[in-house]
Amino acid sequence: MALAGLACALALPAQAQPKLMDWPDLMGRPLPKATARIAYGPDPLQVAEVWRPDGKGPFPTVLMIHGGCWRSGVANLHIMDYAAEDLRRRGIAVWNIEYRGVDRPGGGYPGTFQDVSAAADALLAHGRDYGLATDKLVVLGHSAGGQLALWLTARPKLPASSPLQDPKPLNIAWTVSLGGLPDLVTAKDGCGEATVARLLAGSARPDPLSDTSPAGLLPLGTPRMLIHGALDETAPPAQGKAYVARARAAGDIRAWTYAIPGEGHVEEIAPGSKTWAAVTDGLQSVFHSKDGGWVMRNLAVSGP
Repeated sequence: MALAGLACALALPAQAQPKLMDWPDLMGRPLPKATARIAYGPDPLQVAEVWRPDGKGPFPTVLMIHGGCWRSGVANLHIMDYAAEDLRRRGIAVWNIEYRGVDRPGGGYPGTFQDVSAAADALLAHGRDYGLATDKLVVLGHSAGGQLALWLTARPKLPASSPLQDPKPLNIAWTVSLGGLPDLVTAKDGCGEATVARLLAGSARPDPLSDTSPAGLLPLGTPRMLIHGALDETAPPAQGKAYVARARAAGDIRAWTYAIPGEGHVEEIAPGSKTWAAVTDGLQSVFHSKDGGWVMRNLAVSGP
């Protein structure tokens, strides 16, 4: 998996340089196995994997979207397996989706976005078979998957003229973007201008960002948490701050961002890291607190 180099440390003096995780540090761990795999389309990449906790259910559920700069040759859904297994052990079910990247037939615009929509709709169709509760979903994405998670949340706001428009709503309680790329204008800084251009190349719309970039689909109303490692260079904290500022300016007050000191891009989905601990704290609060708010160390915000 060609993931090396997606997360780098900032240029700090040698004595202050933290040792950030790189992808082999995560992917070198024994790979856990999902409960089941379900096809939502005919392509081999049109699949979702279920991570079902032990017990009867129904279980609180996270719809999970991996990153990799929208390129299937860079990453696939297995990059999220460790996070999915950690949530499963905590009693939270996961619907971990795959989709066609810009480097695969049918990927890019509109295919990548349509895959994410179809995978989400498949959760509603099949989740009950595995005891997955779909009445209070959390959508969580990492890196490019953060962009797709925010985009999926904004799906009801897509223009009727867009081929991506889909009236089927999900009842999303929270959206969580981990090292996400909420603005496709600035996403090129982390994933490259050519990759973002490939993602949008199939669009015939006068403004290709009008139905693809979460930063242009505001306000939403759904609570959102954008978490970045403070040393994440693929998706620096400034991107989360800019999105939240734009959301607030649009009257969308239920958006927050937080940077975890001393950690980078890989730590955002690595069980055992400070960042992932903050994520699990927040998810437990969303699913189990009375007001459904997000609570983690040094940060507590209200829910829906």
